[in-house]
Amino acid sequence: MARYTGPVCRLCRREGEKLFLKGDRCHTPKCAIERRGDRGGPGARGLSRRRATEFAVQLREKQKARRLYGVLERQFRRYFKRAGRGAGSRGERLLQELELRADNVVYRMGFALSRAQARQLINHGHIVLNGRKHTIPSATLKVGDNVQVREKSRRIEAIAGALTRADAMGRPEWVHVTPDEFSGVVTALPERDHIDATVNEQLIVEFYSR
Repeated sequence: MARYTGPVCRLCRREGEKLFLKGDRCHTPKCAIERRGDRGGPGARGLSRRRATEFAVQLREKQKARRLYGVLERQFRRYFKRAGRGAGSRGERLLQELELRADNVVYRMGFALSRAQARQLINHGHIVLNGRKHTIPSATLKVGDNVQVREKSRRIEAIAGALTRADAMGRPEWVHVTPDEFSGVVTALPERDHIDATVNEQLIVEFYSR
């Protein structure tokens, strides 16, 4: 499966804001945005300060959403097409599709410090979905799906640390987690008010509607 393997801090600097791609490091002074400031992008000189065109603004919003959820372009287009099949706002349904990815749900439940870490846990067989070992990070979950950490994996320090952090910072309202049992359930479809992604989804719809 294709995926981005370059420096993720570069992605945050390109978008000019924290995307929280490295977990706890993003909350410390070691964060590249904190250390180097926002010069409009990576590199010694940053990017041009010329006024961005309408197309450029829409493109950047789409790229930010892709990078936030760790999705490549072809996959992202598929999510956008799927979001057009139902009723209501296409932009909100797009974010809903992204939020219900297995790796994002594991991250939102607090079993991982970042989506990248959640993908790794799933790929390595540490996660159980509805009683069966699950190894597909891109799978779309449904309301009622039960997510657990395998019993043999519950002593992993990274998982324990992520749970402690999630207990302190809170979880979205569309999941219910029982930390002592290392398990959680998707209790509802994520609504826009409960999605903290700093993305203007309407700009993404406008980008693909050109």
